[in-house]
Amino acid sequence: MNTERPMDAVDAILNQWHRERPDLDVTPMGPIGRARRCSALLQIRLDETFAAFGLTSWEFDVLATLRRSGAPYRLSPTALFSTLMITSGTMTHRLKRLEACDWVLRVQNSDDARSMLVQLTDKGLELIDRAVAAHVENEWRILAPLGAEALRALDENLAKLLAVLEPGEDLPT
Repeated sequence: MNTERPMDAVDAILNQWHRERPDLDVTPMGPIGRARRCSALLQIRLDETFAAFGLTSWEFDVLATLRRSGAPYRLSPTALFSTLMITSGTMTHRLKRLEACDWVLRVQNSDDARSMLVQLTDKGLELIDRAVAAHVENEWRILAPLGAEALRALDENLAKLLAVLEPGEDLPT
């Protein structure tokens, strides 16, 4: 056991496995269990900030994707659902909700009269600009206890893991 840090929930699980199945090397359960637990706990903290703006996590993600695409802040529904890793049916449902809030609108694609594009409204742009500033501030607050060097090392190691998990994927630029 690591004496440099306090025990966490994953240590308790690993100790149980060591006791019950000493024949198994459960080492991978440590980082994977911690990554999963961190993901769940991070989501709670992120959702608190989104909620302060009347947003859910998925609403923030759609609006942020449009915002970071650059002016005029519009993308095809296919580009949106591909970037967000959701189905087209889910995207359709979500777009209806965002349109009802007047955060996005569908506009004719000038390059293809048969298709539409999703664009941020002025109201959506103003909202996401405020929300993303608060989101980044929240992320800094969450990660501040790690310190600069630990944060850099964490980012490097997560990038390495991500390269293993998503090899060859075409990522948006």
